[in-house]
Amino acid sequence: MLTLTPNSELRTPNPYYRVSIAPMMDYTDRHFRYVMRVLTKHTLLYTEMITTQAIIHGDRTKLLDFSPEEKPVALQLGGDNPQQLAECAKIGADWGYDEINLNVGCPSSRVQNGNFGACLMAQPDTVARCVEAMNKAVNIPVTVKHRIGIDDQDSYGDLLNFIKIVSSTGCDRFIVHARKAWLQGLSPKENREIPPLRYEDVYQIKQDLPHLTIEINGGIKTIEATKQHLTKVDGVMIGRAAYDNPYLFASIDQEIYGSSEPIKTREEIIESLYPYIDLWTSRNLKLNTIMRHTLQIFAGQPGSKIWKRHLSEKGNSRDAGAQVVRQGLQLRKESCYSLS
Repeated sequence: MLTLTPNSELRTPNPYYRVSIAPMMDYTDRHFRYVMRVLTKHTLLYTEMITTQAIIHGDRTKLLDFSPEEKPVALQLGGDNPQQLAECAKIGADWGYDEINLNVGCPSSRVQNGNFGACLMAQPDTVARCVEAMNKAVNIPVTVKHRIGIDDQDSYGDLLNFIKIVSSTGCDRFIVHARKAWLQGLSPKENREIPPLRYEDVYQIKQDLPHLTIEINGGIKTIEATKQHLTKVDGVMIGRAAYDNPYLFASIDQEIYGSSEPIKTREEIIESLYPYIDLWTSRNLKLNTIMRHTLQIFAGQPGSKIWKRHLSEKGNSRDAGAQVVRQGLQLRKESCYSLS
């Protein structure tokens, strides 16, 4: 029987994670995290960014609830007020999250208007005060995710200065997106693609500040690339590739963590979701709220289009449940036979 309410007693020690999946708005919700946990037991998972105002004034159960099976999971916060961030960090820790992460990397105009996200890279003292307050409020790790720079404030010296100031308050783990962000003129999507990747800057940070844990993010799409980065830095955060090709993570535990567990097939992954699907659809959740996160599970494989089309067409009906998923697997299987 699945338990779907947070429980602080389930909190586990926080080991060091070699691989994580980036927080992504509209993607890394609790159902995505549950699906990914079926693929990988060791990868650190994140919530979407949640603002302090949403947590303080909003529906905390809706915003913060997660299944114990998702752990280890980190809560990413957006904000610039040390007291509010400390309050929300305490709420997150009590809710059972394993880590608290501060977003200093999102360049969207909405986030900028709230004076948080990437624009805070211009205010390292503010970030330091925020991190210090959060660290005092909780006894779980507080980390920072940020860019290598913003606008014209993007020299290596600027990056090094930012990390030195923030780390002076007790933060010892930084997730660095190896692209700068343009705060004006580029959309968030363009800011993930147009500024060039500067992996060497992140490598240099690890060399210059070896006592800190440095994780790299940006444009990493394969296990081979992950392994290469891990020769230079402590951890790798993978973003869009985890959504566009989730089966990439089916072998992460074996390839990175040395697990001896057998690698699940794509079909086994989907079939293992049936109890979860039954539970949530019995609570009137639409099937596609869960299964939208599996549309790319057969990416690059025969029958992928049939799988996606079937779920997209059938997953929105009120009575759609695990039987729709079984039908999708069967249709895909039959299409593969017809091609052979």
